[in-house]
Amino acid sequence: MTLPTVLVADDDRSIRTVLTQALGRAGYQVRTTGNAATLWRWVEEGEGDLVITDVMMPDENGLDLIPRIRRLRPELRIVVMSAQSTLMTAVKAAQRGAFEYLPKPFDLKELLAVVGRALASPLQPEAPARPVVEAEDRLPLIGRSAAMQDIYRMIARLTTADLTVMITGESGTGKELVARALHDYGSRRAGPFVAINMAAIPRELIESELFGHERGAFTGATNRNLGRFEQAAGGTLFLDEIGDMPPEAQTRLLRVLQEGEFTTVGGRQSIRANVRIIAATHRDLRQAIRAGLFREDLFYRLNVVPIRLPPLRERPEDIAILARHFLDRAHESGLPLKLLDDGAIERLRACRWPGNVRELENLMRRLAALYPQEQIGAEVIDQELAEAPMAAEGVAGSAPAAAREPLAQAVERHIRQFLAAERDGMPIRDFYDQVIAEVERPLIQMTLASTRGNQIKAAAVLGLNRNTLRKKIRDLEIPVMRGVG
Repeated sequence: MTLPTVLVADDDRSIRTVLTQALGRAGYQVRTTGNAATLWRWVEEGEGDLVITDVMMPDENGLDLIPRIRRLRPELRIVVMSAQSTLMTAVKAAQRGAFEYLPKPFDLKELLAVVGRALASPLQPEAPARPVVEAEDRLPLIGRSAAMQDIYRMIARLTTADLTVMITGESGTGKELVARALHDYGSRRAGPFVAINMAAIPRELIESELFGHERGAFTGATNRNLGRFEQAAGGTLFLDEIGDMPPEAQTRLLRVLQEGEFTTVGGRQSIRANVRIIAATHRDLRQAIRAGLFREDLFYRLNVVPIRLPPLRERPEDIAILARHFLDRAHESGLPLKLLDDGAIERLRACRWPGNVRELENLMRRLAALYPQEQIGAEVIDQELAEAPMAAEGVAGSAPAAAREPLAQAVERHIRQFLAAERDGMPIRDFYDQVIAEVERPLIQMTLASTRGNQIKAAAVLGLNRNTLRKKIRDLEIPVMRGVG
């Protein structure tokens, strides 16, 4: 039996050596070259069962080779590797027909797994070539961490599919940026991108906002109004903070997703829904389902492809490049140019960033506007971060402390949602325990976060016995933090 042959093109001799050894040990024949011209000649001659190509080569961009290879030999799988590690590299590779994209430096085990999948994958009919949006100068997402590379690859794959997506992540992690990237690089990019924030619309107006209303449908409805589903026809509808959607609107949305059509408020004629749905939330929807606040059947309709955005504290290696990006943007908007020294960057990396990327962006704009020196040092960062706790809460919660909703009022509002859910046919059991758990879980989580995971200190702050606290952590399934810095 003939061993599969892998063609490798990379102008870095060390990469070629490593791949030759690893692929050879795995049982493949390997041919390597440092330029695109030789790779193309091998392809023309019918050589190889799989191509692994770099992007930046001395004579040609590897991405430009992909459509030519696909036209000549559509059965030949192509794996792209690149040190650029940007969203656009992943998107271009996917849209031009690459089987997979791997950022450098790559894990050899992962590369061998990709090679195995590519050679074992059944041939698919060649899809028609799609134009790629050339927007390299304005990347919507920034970061080179492993977590962001996974997200880039997920977005790249989804640009060639029209699936419903659920984006989860803390406030300020960039959920709308991901939704816009999915739209801007997807098949519906010629259509509109329409966003609606469920938390910002009065409960009684949500159905009218989503589905539109007829003239005379309710007091004050003097004209027919297009809802967001009609406004987004042919494009993407982004349902932000879906976890705040009231139960009655959840029922109507579920019906639209099941039947593919809707009626306006006060209308009788069905309208075909022609949108891609992307939803987002910072809430734990599985917990909301257990509490009776979110429909389980709607969750599974929306959660076709889940994307979790990591908080900034989980990707500290991206903080320096993000900070420089935001300082550059501040300069472009007319603010003075600022630079960060190494000490400043270390201080930024050590911060917990409760407001995530949005909080970092606000800090960079503040530095550009308020400090006269061109180079920002560690002492300035220390001063700003020492004054930041309340500001960080404002970033995350989008409201100043004085204007925030009182706790009792918030609890009362949520209890009304519980009871409304029961009226909407969603059975409620163990009501008392559910409400207590809703308050107790974030109370313990945030106290643990403030004590950096120290359970002895957290128990003292809460006025609980340490064993009682441990039991509650276990019963409420609260992740245990150890050695958080």
